[in-house]
Amino acid sequence: MNPEQIENRKKVMGRSIRLGHCVCDPAKPCPCPLFQEKNVCLCAGEHLPVDGAAPVKLTQHVRSAGCASKIGQKDLHAVLAGLPVISDPRLVVGLSTADDAGVFEIQPGLLLVQTVDVFTPGVDDPYTFGRIAACNSLSDVYAMGGKPVTALSVIGFPIHTLPHTAMTAILKGGMDVLQEAGCVLVGGHSINDEEVKFGFAVTGVVNREHLTTNADACAGDKLILTKPLGTGIVSLAGQLNRASERSLAAVAESMSTLNRKAAEIMARYSVKSATDITGFGLLGHLTRMMIESKTASEIHFHTLPLFPDVLAYAREGMYSGANERNASFSAKHTTWEASLTEAEQAILYDAQTSGGLLIAVPAKEAPSLLNDLHQAGVSQAAIIGEVSSGTSGTVRVTR
Repeated sequence: MNPEQIENRKKVMGRSIRLGHCVCDPAKPCPCPLFQEKNVCLCAGEHLPVDGAAPVKLTQHVRSAGCASKIGQKDLHAVLAGLPVISDPRLVVGLSTADDAGVFEIQPGLLLVQTVDVFTPGVDDPYTFGRIAACNSLSDVYAMGGKPVTALSVIGFPIHTLPHTAMTAILKGGMDVLQEAGCVLVGGHSINDEEVKFGFAVTGVVNREHLTTNADACAGDKLILTKPLGTGIVSLAGQLNRASERSLAAVAESMSTLNRKAAEIMARYSVKSATDITGFGLLGHLTRMMIESKTASEIHFHTLPLFPDVLAYAREGMYSGANERNASFSAKHTTWEASLTEAEQAILYDAQTSGGLLIAVPAKEAPSLLNDLHQAGVSQAAIIGEVSSGTSGTVRVTR
């Protein structure tokens, strides 16, 4: 340490000692355990020694990976129920339908689509995490039929314990995806946080006639899912060092792929209802679509696209606590064919990160839409079920 750094340490620690508490964390004494063990004072702007050449494993710096880190639907609904109702004639889609994004009319026929999404890493590589976070944030706009225009980044990062290069790589990954989407980064906000978090607030636009919501599915519609299921299960298996390279690679590639192609193809058809599958799992998002559309649905397990090895991991109990949180909302709306196992049910509750779009399309248009998706490279898109006029808000899962 140079004389200036030594003097700064004395000044900061002297203030802390006089107060009897660390000025950076009043819950700790001064000298704090970190100083006693490592001879580093974070309050004085010092950093833990970091091996810049060693690979950073982001998932070791989080408790729950990806969208499994989000608050569950049941708790979130209870919180939002205590808020006042927002009433404005320009508000087309607001809090009341728990849709993917808010929609606001800025001039007749032209709608503003706004969303924000922040979560923890489900992969170790910082650049890949940045790409995934951007894809996940942009997906809400695509699910509403919109085109992303601008974005603001939001990052929480332990700047004193991880190398600056890791934060740079996260931001660079996100910026590269925004460029692919034709979306401009206009600024951002950072927080010194012990747990890594990243995402974007995204603004998009859509013409009213192309708007898709979670409240307009019709009886007879077919349900198309554009990406495989199992990102949460594979991420947990990876944290436990029990995931295969092929499943980790498949999930990373899918999560870092935009839903742009699927959204652009969807816009060519008579689609009025869609949502993206993220933290609440397939059943959570489908249930919400059925509640808001006042319809029911049936999905068929054998038609679901799954990532490699997902069922094997689920059979070993490798699914996170997000499953129980998701089930606490959607289980009461769901009936299961008796032959479906606990592991198979777990896949439908699994919290997805940067998952696919779930599209409700008129039955006569479904084969053509599915073919167009496959031709455009959305190769694992599949028809997984259909909407019916049964008991509103219910889902039946068959073999």
